Amino acid sequence: MSQDGGGEYSHGDASGAASVFRMMPLSNSPARWPYHVAGWIYAVLCVALVGVHQRAASLIMSDHPIPAYVLSPAAASEVAWFRQMKPYCNTVEVESVARRAAPPATPAGSGYHAACFALAGRIDDARRIIDKLSGDARLQAVSIVFDVGHPVADAGDDRSAGPIMELVVDYWPNHYMALYHAGIAEYMLGQRDLARHSLQEFLKHYHEADGWTSNARTVLSRLSEAEAPPIRRLPEPQD
Repeated sequence: MSQDGGGEYSHGDASGAASVFRMMPLSNSPARWPYHVAGWIYAVLCVALVGVHQRAASLIMSDHPIPAYVLSPAAASEVAWFRQMKPYCNTVEVESVARRAAPPATPAGSGYHAACFALAGRIDDARRIIDKLSGDARLQAVSIVFDVGHPVADAGDDRSAGPIMELVVDYWPNHYMALYHAGIAEYMLGQRDLARHSLQEFLKHYHEADGWTSNARTVLSRLSEAEAPPIRRLPEPQD
């Protein structure tokens, strides 16, 4: 290629112009844009992964692993509060999460609060919450504990359901469904004397000729046999 005296490429030299074009960087070439896009995506993913790992590490090392924003400080209602709280109704998390999102200051709020502790197996803590109430407010709270524990009993989780139903009976001695579920759970756990008492009390307060009564009588008959091992769980009567 030719140059004039000033060092400029001759405009008339087509081959020289072509050579210059071939020497230019290809960063703006359409063929290269997919590589630029891929590079930016990779960079963004790297930054995101670093952030995720840092957040996970901080939660693991924290004394309070549940983020404070998980629960709304003021739930719309007692039921809404419990729906938010229920995943944390276990013995490890129930207390710390409840401190950061206290239940509504109502009898129903106390009932759901106690129910959450009861689901976590912390019956004494549930009892302390109920003991702060009196009269109809206490019965309302106990009724909520029963409603929350009822599906646990229906599912056959005797170790969880038994103490919950016994708690209900302590405050509501003639609650026949709590007596029934307590008696069945106690029977399945080999607590023969407790089961006998609960099911006899159940039959004192419940007189329908249905599956509940039949099951109670079957278990009581079995309990009259000395050292008889528990029979297979009886089917739950249909409501």
